[in-house]
Amino acid sequence: MYSRSSEPVRFERDCAAVLVPQGDAVTLPAGSVGYITQALGGSYTVFVEGNLFRIAGEDADAIGKEPTAPLALEDATDDAVEELVWRQLRTCYDPEIPINVVDLGLVYEAAVLHRDDGQRLVKVRMTLTAPGCGMGDILIEDARSKLELIPTVAETDIQLVFDPPWTASMMSEAARLETGMY
Repeated sequence: MYSRSSEPVRFERDCAAVLVPQGDAVTLPAGSVGYITQALGGSYTVFVEGNLFRIAGEDADAIGKEPTAPLALEDATDDAVEELVWRQLRTCYDPEIPINVVDLGLVYEAAVLHRDDGQRLVKVRMTLTAPGCGMGDILIEDARSKLELIPTVAETDIQLVFDPPWTASMMSEAARLETGMY
């Protein structure tokens, strides 16, 4: 769900947040008021007192929204898990860009591997639209937390790489059309 309107919100409790685009962790106090500017992939970008903050899905209740529901996996074959990996990565968004990291072309590789104990390890190579982006650690942690929700995935290894450098040509056709970068 993408919020093109500015839905007003009031924080019902103290809430962990990330300052956008710097990536600094902060706590927004109960009683703070603001507006949701983006609601994608289970997380929210809110505008409070002149700043943008990212609220994680597990803290959605602080702004009166439903927290992210747990994942179910009926068929635990490698193919089914890999499909769910890509689906989960498509729920990861930069708080300032309403296009998921897969369609932006930021994910170069996602592989499902087996550990010695039978559990799965997911290895991901991804990049950023700009090397100096302050949201890199936040995007990595968002991807990690969403991938580790997948049943049978016990571990993730997410590497931030800058070779090859990202270009707009790596975006999906739909993303290029949406941004006007075709």
